[in-house]
Amino acid sequence: MKVRTAVLHRSRQQPLAALGIVLLLLFTVCALFAPWLAPYDPARLDLTGRLMGPSAAHWFGTDELGRDILSRTIFGARISMIVAVSVVGLSLGVGLIAGCLAGFYGGVTDTILNVYVTNAFMSLPGILLAIAFVAFMGPGLLNVILALAISGWVGYARLVRGQVMAVKEREFVEAARALGASDLRVLCRHILPNIVQPLIVQAAIGMAGAVLAEATLSFLGLGVPPPVASWGSMLNDARSHLFDSPHLVFFPAMAVMLCVLSFNFIGDALRDYLDPRTKMETGI
Repeated sequence: MKVRTAVLHRSRQQPLAALGIVLLLLFTVCALFAPWLAPYDPARLDLTGRLMGPSAAHWFGTDELGRDILSRTIFGARISMIVAVSVVGLSLGVGLIAGCLAGFYGGVTDTILNVYVTNAFMSLPGILLAIAFVAFMGPGLLNVILALAISGWVGYARLVRGQVMAVKEREFVEAARALGASDLRVLCRHILPNIVQPLIVQAAIGMAGAVLAEATLSFLGLGVPPPVASWGSMLNDARSHLFDSPHLVFFPAMAVMLCVLSFNFIGDALRDYLDPRTKMETGI
């Protein structure tokens, strides 16, 4: 009962966070159980039923090839969630290693990683770098993930570097060094546990950016190749029917918007919850 009361109290204090969690659970369920939830095969063509509006048979209507939009929207959640988790995981891993090395050792290592490598990547627009990479390597899910991670790791590296530089000067780190702890032990046991909070918030917000970036690449024809369903490619296919069949645009656009909002709501709630100053001010 105490846990239930605490959850209800937190939900009343942060309704947007609760909404974000509900939406994220919805998209996660769609991604995991898409073959069982989708009423039709997302690639099944039915030219006799093309451009049908929402009805009892097709809740979201059909596209110009007669494919069920609800089924394609559900399967599109699988692509977006895979990209979000993979891009953030890969970016966070690379950024964590680079940031720890630069912040912990400093000197020449910091100069090479932070001044030259990181700043070089930050000088290039991330989405343009991703477009160039996919255009060169070719469309595909793996290439999209790699393209977005190439520029995505930089923000995590800068964040980790700053956090490591601040924590490594603390008394408990100096005490561990005095006791003869190795650099790896100091990093893993004493520094990383104390910098994980901002990384969690950054990762949650980064997933929203990954979903939006994947939709952008798919809209430009550089995402997963057809007939795989993707929200961005669905929007691209619907461009020519914006006025005569607006449902083709509405439902995938709403899916992108709600998915991005869910990650942003959760990221904002995590930031408020993990920040001691905010907790003291709000009483959360």
